[in-house]
Amino acid sequence: MKEVEIMIRIGIIGVEGRMGVNILQLVADANDLTLGAAITHKGSANIGHDAGELLHSAPLNVAITDDIAATTNVVDVYIDFTLPEATMQNISAIAKAKIPVVIGTTGLSNDDLAQLQEYAKETAILQAPNMSLGVNLVYALLEQAAKVLGKQADIEVLEMHHRFKKDAPSGTALQMGKVVAKAMNEDFDKVAVYDRHDMDRERGAGEIGFATLRGGSVVGDHTVIFATLKEQIEITHKAKDRTLFADGAVYAARWLHSKSAGLYSMQDTLVM
Repeated sequence: MKEVEIMIRIGIIGVEGRMGVNILQLVADANDLTLGAAITHKGSANIGHDAGELLHSAPLNVAITDDIAATTNVVDVYIDFTLPEATMQNISAIAKAKIPVVIGTTGLSNDDLAQLQEYAKETAILQAPNMSLGVNLVYALLEQAAKVLGKQADIEVLEMHHRFKKDAPSGTALQMGKVVAKAMNEDFDKVAVYDRHDMDRERGAGEIGFATLRGGSVVGDHTVIFATLKEQIEITHKAKDRTLFADGAVYAARWLHSKSAGLYSMQDTLVM
């Protein structure tokens, strides 16, 4: 007897954004996924229109809405790429309905992350500042490098993004610093340095410095430098096409679909 393939119903939050449209295209093209809901911000002129219009394609038979609570009965997994305040509002209705959610929103505060841990007691949440599989592989490399070199090297995190990015340093850069700090058994908040312009002193031992560049159309470049007095090691990731983040988010949604309540990361999805 032939097995019936399960179609996962995806709810895209922030469907009008660049990432939302990319994810919408992937869902529309997939054989194992279907669009359950297309959610946008209040006041959008597209509310009530078919989501297929965002792709300039045939109708997808799902109307764009700003009411997330009205969609929980037609969604198996949500994917949220919005703004921190919107994400934290959305998660309440999602957790109450016990529906898994992939969160790719950047700029979440420590308080936001603490709240996600509480909501994760109710449903499966995968939160990652960067959905790229390559970046998450880099995290593993950084952990190894920090364990070997961390105590003897000066560590700097350099990142550059397009001119329109609002949060700085990027969520990915911060996560890289946190991975390094954890590997060295350091308190990240105590060793992170974001600005040296008024520091009249030498670089402090054990600091993890951050440098932020913004300009043009750069998708996302990240480099972590381990510098000693005799050598320098750099671990770099360069994103060439922002659709790779959509690819990772959809990959994460497939993985999260069958998971029990808990807070997960992209690294949990990787087999290493």
